Amino acid sequence: MEIVLISVTARGPSSQEDHLSWGGRRRSTLLQGPISTWQGAINGIYVVENRPKYYGREFHGIISREQADELLGGVEGAYILRESQRQPGCYTLALRFGNQTLNYRLFYDGKHFVGEKRFESIHDLVTDGLITLYIETKASEYISKMTTNPIYEHIGYATLLREKVSRRLSRSKNESRKTSVANEEHTAVEKISSLVRRAALTHNDNHFNYEKTHNFKVHTFRGPHWCEYCANFMWGLIAQGVRCSDCGLNVHKQCSKHVPNDCQPDLKRIKKVYCCDLTTLVKAHNTQRPMVVDICIREIEARGLKSEGLYRVSGFTEHIEDVKMAFDRDGEKADISANIYPDINIITGALKLYFRDLPIPVITYDTYPKFIEAAKISNADERLEAVHEVLMLLPPAHYETLRYLMIHLKKVTLNEKDNFMNAENLGIVFGPTLMRSPEDSTLTTLQDMRYQKLIVQILIENEDVLF
Repeated sequence: MEIVLISVTARGPSSQEDHLSWGGRRRSTLLQGPISTWQGAINGIYVVENRPKYYGREFHGIISREQADELLGGVEGAYILRESQRQPGCYTLALRFGNQTLNYRLFYDGKHFVGEKRFESIHDLVTDGLITLYIETKASEYISKMTTNPIYEHIGYATLLREKVSRRLSRSKNESRKTSVANEEHTAVEKISSLVRRAALTHNDNHFNYEKTHNFKVHTFRGPHWCEYCANFMWGLIAQGVRCSDCGLNVHKQCSKHVPNDCQPDLKRIKKVYCCDLTTLVKAHNTQRPMVVDICIREIEARGLKSEGLYRVSGFTEHIEDVKMAFDRDGEKADISANIYPDINIITGALKLYFRDLPIPVITYDTYPKFIEAAKISNADERLEAVHEVLMLLPPAHYETLRYLMIHLKKVTLNEKDNFMNAENLGIVFGPTLMRSPEDSTLTTLQDMRYQKLIVQILIENEDVLF
């Protein structure tokens, strides 16, 4: 389809008979309306008054829909821009398609747009619009059926995902067999321990089933591209579809609504450890919990459980930032030993910072109000039951991380005589760290602080029952 830019020229300053140019062809027509809407001739071409600086010859000033329709002359793909008669200062794209003139409200914020897509030029906007209109008109029935018989479950991403998980499981099982064979040479007690380890390994395999939604973002593909859900072509000049920024899955926007929550993040796409979604980090590193939590807790339990004011006393901020950078840079190879950071408060500070930086807190925004309501129950037994019910609503990775942290904090309280940290004190420290109100309100935060403290205190004191 030919895209035609309509521009107006004049034979003289007093003439109302104007000539329209369509790709080199000329047609004579009479422009209705007062000549005052045009400035004087400049080199034989009239310049529209008050033309916005970001529009060119396609802009024709204040004219009606009927005048725009007449100017377009029934040529498919022809377009002009006009200022609304009813709403001065508002602009409209008039476009011929399907033997009719379509009018779209036009916006500019540095780029031109009529919908979600933003374009550098009006020509690109029109080109993309004509492609979309053509596809949606000529293949509407086909588009409506695209998601009914997807290839997703048979080939493409899903197959690669199954192969990836299968290789990981196979590797884990081989390691388990090696351990089992070695243990057969030891005592019966050690054989029993081997069974326990195998049971633990089976339990650990559950982390492959952590459900994670894809993190889709609008994406512009260079060159022809096909949807990995329905295997159909992605059309348009820009923003033809969406891409998962965590695993790289490419699909139509409408297909993204049908893709299962089976995102398997790729470490190549995970640029950092801190500020990364908890489930994303867990799945990318193939662990049950964030490795930051495991590494920091091991270090704290090895040399800091009796440290006075553990978790309450702050380490130097610049040293805590150094630990953060080490994890972001080196991952599980980060060195946080006493040789590098002799002050254990630096490690506790880094762990608390990790929890504070999570985009979704350990106790998620969805469950936050339910935990607060549970904390308000006066009867202790009913309150404990309510807390347990809400715990079951946490995503698996969040539940496992919270469980592991509470077991650790219980160990901290067992050394209260040395560190002076009981469950209530730890609740004060970790309440705001693990729980954040979905409402960005200072008043709500202040009102909820005592309930946040109480929830963490209950979790620590009853970790053996609740988890």
